[in-house]
Amino acid sequence: MRTSTSDKPDKGERLRQMIDREARRAGFDAVAMTTPEAIPQAPARLAEFLAEGFHGSMGWMAETFARRAAPKALWPGVRSVIVLAMNYGPEEDPRELQAMPERGAISVYARNRDYHDVIKGRLKELAGKIVAQAGGDVKVFVDTAPVMEKPLAEAAGIGWQGKHTNLVSRQFGSWLFLGTIFTTAEIAPDQPETDHCGSCRACLDSCPTNAFPAPYKLDARRCLSYLTIENKGPIPHEFRTAMGNRIYGCDDCLAACPWNKFAQAASEAKLAARDDLLAPKLADFLVMDDAAFRTFFTGSPVKRIGRDRFVRNVLIAAGNSGDRALIGPCESLLDDPSPLVRGAAVWALSRLMQPADFAALAARAETEDDAEVRREWDLAAGQPQTIGEHV
Repeated sequence: MRTSTSDKPDKGERLRQMIDREARRAGFDAVAMTTPEAIPQAPARLAEFLAEGFHGSMGWMAETFARRAAPKALWPGVRSVIVLAMNYGPEEDPRELQAMPERGAISVYARNRDYHDVIKGRLKELAGKIVAQAGGDVKVFVDTAPVMEKPLAEAAGIGWQGKHTNLVSRQFGSWLFLGTIFTTAEIAPDQPETDHCGSCRACLDSCPTNAFPAPYKLDARRCLSYLTIENKGPIPHEFRTAMGNRIYGCDDCLAACPWNKFAQAASEAKLAARDDLLAPKLADFLVMDDAAFRTFFTGSPVKRIGRDRFVRNVLIAAGNSGDRALIGPCESLLDDPSPLVRGAAVWALSRLMQPADFAALAARAETEDDAEVRREWDLAAGQPQTIGEHV
């Protein structure tokens, strides 16, 4: 008997079934659809964020505002937006590492290969299959492009933007990488997710630098992820002690989310952490020159901030560690070619050394030709020295 055409999936349904199947095969844990018109509130929220100056030195956010504000502004031809998510949940609570001040805490997302490269390759593979089946055109984006992925993910139903401004999922908590495929194909959208934060303030209260002026608002200028990654200058003095041993990023607000109890750790086939980045010794990083840094962090997102900024971060952590065994490596960095490193070394030594011993180093300041480093010497000489204080 001939099957009625009404019993067969139509072209749109077949495309959706293929996308779901191939996305899972590519390693994505969630996939959902939305429309380019689904985030009308996003431009106003972004404009407010920029007007408050919360973006700090990230001038590219203001420069790309027009394209970032709406998907059709970025690509007028887009008709559907496919949002994909990959779980990177850790095996343990990353905050436990704060009890080991002689070791460095690297944000969970940065403990393996650069996720931008991993996800973009898989997005391109899936996009090619979409074109092969549906025709038309596609564009793929990871978060280096001017796309407001988190509002789109909320509109597609993958999760909601929590009070920490990151995406929260009932299945994966706060541990999701996001990517998008813009397509000219017409695909039925999914239902948006609703906010399930309720009265919870766990993420807000966990921030060591009070970077949330209000729920759902982040002042990046106070955020340790911004300060250790995007910030090109010295770590501001007011945040150094609070930084503790966080040498690249900060996971506190993510790790505090109660929805994480439903999240599963990422499988080894996806983005399992490198063993040597789970609890690395600060001492090992203090002796890294540029070549050693580049070799050690090949393929890692840490590599993009460069050796000088990274060692700056490690020196602040060393100063917070109370580990006097780090005095020697820190002192050797007073002669580093980078003023950024030399200045951080001054601060670290002022925290680790006995006041009389540190005072004996003051002669080094007389030959210093960088004004910012001289300022570090002056501030260190005028402040009381606290041995072993750390967060």
